[in-house]
Amino acid sequence: MKELTLDTTLGCKACEAKVQPLLDKDPRVIDWEVIDGNILRVVTEGACQKCVNKIIGEAGYEVKEQINAKEVDPKDFAHKITHEIPVIEYDVPEFSSEDAGKYYCPMMCEGEDKLYESAGDCPVCGMPLEKIPEPKPAVQYACPNHPDELYDEPGDCPICGTALEPVIPEEEEEKNEAYEDMKKRFQLSLLFTIPVVCIAMLGHIFPPIHHAMLNLMSQTAWNWVQFLLTIPMVFYTGSIILKRAWSSLVTRNLNMWTLIGIGTVVAFSFSVFALLFPDIFPDQFKENGAVHVYFEATSSILLLVMIGQLMELRAHAQTNSALKALLKWAPSTATVIRNGKDLKVAIEHIVKGDIIRIKPGEKIPVDGVITEGSGTVDQSMITGEPIPVDVAINDKVTSGSINTNGSFLLKAEKVGGETLLSKVIGMVNDASRSRAPIQKIADQISTYFVPIVVSVAILTFIVWMFFYNGENASTYALVNAVAVLLIACPCALGLATPMSIMVGTGKGAQYGILIKDAEALQGFSKVDILMIDKTGTLTEGKPTVKEVISFDDSSTSEIISYAASLDQNSDHPLAKAIVKKVKEEKLAIHAINDYQYLIGKGGTAVINENKIAVGNHKLVALEPSHQEKINSFQKDGATIVYVSKNEKLIGGIVITDPIKTEAVQQVKALQEEGIKVMMLTGDNEATANYVAEKVGVDSFKADCLPEDKLKYVKEYQERGFHVAMAGDGINDAPALTQANIGIAMGDGTDIAIQSAEITLLKGNLNNLVKARKLSEKVMVNIKQNLIFAFFYNVLGVPVAAGVLFPFFGILLSPMLATLAMSFSSVSVITNALRLKRLKL
Repeated sequence: MKELTLDTTLGCKACEAKVQPLLDKDPRVIDWEVIDGNILRVVTEGACQKCVNKIIGEAGYEVKEQINAKEVDPKDFAHKITHEIPVIEYDVPEFSSEDAGKYYCPMMCEGEDKLYESAGDCPVCGMPLEKIPEPKPAVQYACPNHPDELYDEPGDCPICGTALEPVIPEEEEEKNEAYEDMKKRFQLSLLFTIPVVCIAMLGHIFPPIHHAMLNLMSQTAWNWVQFLLTIPMVFYTGSIILKRAWSSLVTRNLNMWTLIGIGTVVAFSFSVFALLFPDIFPDQFKENGAVHVYFEATSSILLLVMIGQLMELRAHAQTNSALKALLKWAPSTATVIRNGKDLKVAIEHIVKGDIIRIKPGEKIPVDGVITEGSGTVDQSMITGEPIPVDVAINDKVTSGSINTNGSFLLKAEKVGGETLLSKVIGMVNDASRSRAPIQKIADQISTYFVPIVVSVAILTFIVWMFFYNGENASTYALVNAVAVLLIACPCALGLATPMSIMVGTGKGAQYGILIKDAEALQGFSKVDILMIDKTGTLTEGKPTVKEVISFDDSSTSEIISYAASLDQNSDHPLAKAIVKKVKEEKLAIHAINDYQYLIGKGGTAVINENKIAVGNHKLVALEPSHQEKINSFQKDGATIVYVSKNEKLIGGIVITDPIKTEAVQQVKALQEEGIKVMMLTGDNEATANYVAEKVGVDSFKADCLPEDKLKYVKEYQERGFHVAMAGDGINDAPALTQANIGIAMGDGTDIAIQSAEITLLKGNLNNLVKARKLSEKVMVNIKQNLIFAFFYNVLGVPVAAGVLFPFFGILLSPMLATLAMSFSSVSVITNALRLKRLKL
């Protein structure tokens, strides 16, 4: 149990009251208090700084930094624990099969449990609801000779003995219901709007047409025609826009729909009133015997808003194209060997341990290890690397890769949702729906912006109504007030961040850069120090045994055989190198008992009643004579794995791991980005110093245990650094969690990937540079979008209010104001989609 002391953006008792219900309801928060207005002390079991940040983030606040963290005695808080302490996920909504076909708000405005029975818009934020996918129909099997007989499991036909084949249901391409509905509304609106605008505007542009129209019908009759054509716009095709405006008022969640709704209703209501009661209005309001109406403004406003919504919905579909492309990389069937026969089996029915035959040109359906044969695998979809990789026996391959040449047998190790491809798809999907901290600024601005604009519109009406001495003051007052409401619409503000995040995370996936959430994408751009491991990152990660040293009368073959016996089940690169050497030399690998893994040191076991220890220098006692013998190897960058027998050092294995040829250039590229590079390694001082000097890192720490890595991360955070930690093993998980940004490298363990905010499928520094550039480009894009969103508002509101009229006679009609407002949305969407063309 921990006590966290956090500096937050809380500021007063009112702020404390807002976060109180959120902290009280979270079962991981045992006790809390606010000190001096902004310091939050939290006693928690299972929640870290980032968890607390998400909890209070629901009320619009955030944790600025962690001041202190310490362990506390659970006994002191036993009276406050009245329940089990579960693990809670905040970002990813989980739906059961019973929820299939229902709808949810992608922004989770009313919580993750809130579902809707039918399609529509969120009553809070106005975004189109998303449908929970229907469960896939179960795959059945049929005999080619007896297709009418269906079976639930693969096997042989009971009638003729022919191998059954899966009947894969054809999946219809899922339609975007919100886009199709908006498209239909737009098409109908276009039919109504064109004649309304022509009736209202053509006469003013071409006077002869105006005279011809008046000869055909009176102005009042033409106004009635406009009214009849506008009715379907307001009460059918455009009703979806007005419903959103009404919901925003009812829920007191003022947003862009509030302004659109008020402007549209005012223009339509004024026009209807003027049409029904023309005698109430003075002559200055009339033209050709009829009061001037704004049905064309009403229709144009709704039509232009629909265009913006149509483009936004289409853009949402485009930004998900990366996710859809990933889904297509999973094959629907595979050839599985069961009972000595090749069976074509649906991917859903593959289980762990199945042997799968992969032929040339086939996609690999699951993650596994090759047991027979060889091939050339294209992993570009997963790693972003275009060069195919040669694979052979004992090599691991991942789902979504393509076997371009050769044939091999694959033993399934991870199936279904456990495969790397499934995790990639899940992470991309989650990240695209998450919200970056910068989004909170936009949300807060929208909250205050709407009432300010409404106030400006009211002030505009009053000033024009009572202080304008010219004719038609009332008309000017109404028209300019409506124009203010329309041009100030912050619809582009709501798109600025989500659009860039969706496109950016999809782009990252194409390069093998998986981003867990938007907060990580923003946070990586602030990183100023990167802590990395040596093996596999700065070095090739393919160590080889160079020499075996004996410190007594033990033979070199005996020493390396002992080491291989303990390392035979290890995934550590050094252990693999030792086992590989023993197999090449065809030496014995002994059976072991009582194996113990010592984190950061090595391992011990009993072989033929002898206690054998294999590991680094922390596991054995080195004598000066031993040290002199190994110094020459360590100065050249070699790593020594020590072997002891019955607590007596008997020898060492010299292992070399060449430095990557591109490491120097990649470290320099990171440094040019303003990032200090620190190497943390469990290797000895001499080897670490050799690699550090060759590569050019800013600093290094040798002999690091897992707790040492965690200590260094905390130390630099306390000094004010934004720390990124890159790791690939279980022992890296604590440091990955503590770091501002945790990065899982390459084929890291599941625990490392779960602890990290960013996963690099190709674990090298080059992808780190790409991830940094992606983060920076996305943040620049978001800021550009915010500028686009505010540029038209800030510039347009004074013009719409009539500030330029006394000097230049310039006014902004409601229709032009709507066009400018929609153009800001188009600018944001277009700018965000530029990220799809980004080359990292």
